[in-house]
Amino acid sequence: MGEQDPRAPSTFREELRTFLFLTVAMAPILAVAIVGGYGFAVWMYQLVTGDLPG
Repeated sequence: MGEQDPRAPSTFREELRTFLFLTVAMAPILAVAIVGGYGFAVWMYQLVTGDLPG
């Protein structure tokens, strides 16, 4: 594949591929990481203090 000019406008195919990557891969990964991280933080809080937050 040849080198592309980085200033060249993106094509529809590139934009579609980027959109699909963000919606199909990154959104679920981020959602699981955020919910899992919050659950882990609450679990550690309960383990240390023996109390529910709030």
